[in-house]
Amino acid sequence: MMKVWRVVIVGCHPTSMLGTKLILEEGGELAVLAMHNSWSEGLYSVKELQPDLVLADYQMPEGNVEHVLSELKSSCEDAHFIIMTEEEDSELFQPLLELGASGVLSKGASSRQLLLMINGLREGFLSVPLTWIQKGYRPVTSSRGLDSVMQLTATEMFIMERIVQGITYDKIALEIEVSRRSIDNYLRKIYVKLEVSTRAQAIEKFALFSRQNKQIYA
Repeated sequence: MMKVWRVVIVGCHPTSMLGTKLILEEGGELAVLAMHNSWSEGLYSVKELQPDLVLADYQMPEGNVEHVLSELKSSCEDAHFIIMTEEEDSELFQPLLELGASGVLSKGASSRQLLLMINGLREGFLSVPLTWIQKGYRPVTSSRGLDSVMQLTATEMFIMERIVQGITYDKIALEIEVSRRSIDNYLRKIYVKLEVSTRAQAIEKFALFSRQNKQIYA
């Protein structure tokens, strides 16, 4: 008999989490142990319960999943993490994968698509929506262009680290005592140095670098 996977759900909306719980438990192969609406509660639960699977919203009131995913993964290394996004966004897949995710799925996906992704993980397979491939998505390797990160100044490094942690631009501006417009100027320079054109691409490249270099700056 196939092992019953133990599940923790971390999301913004209790009603949605309850609906997901009912979907997951219908077949008898998944058991939802806990549901939480904050990262702090979710992290504590994952550490204590050591689930097989964690379903987590990408965006929470405390910030996005990027600033807690590494800690979640390190607290339960054998768990699979599926991140639920507001819409299909292939640009998030690679950085989230590097931070420990096993899958990214739109909240608009059907319950069957969610269960298929989970069943794939149970069999040792990682799923990518076919539409991403049709639109030209190709995963990058972990060593691609990481030397460009070394071109960043200490301030630019700090800004990128805070962005990866989910800190708002306004708060970053206060932390380094510059205007909000100055943060935009810094980001334009960062994008040029990293050879990217979007925030998600910048996070992707910086996250790859951070995973391989724990000490980013002195």
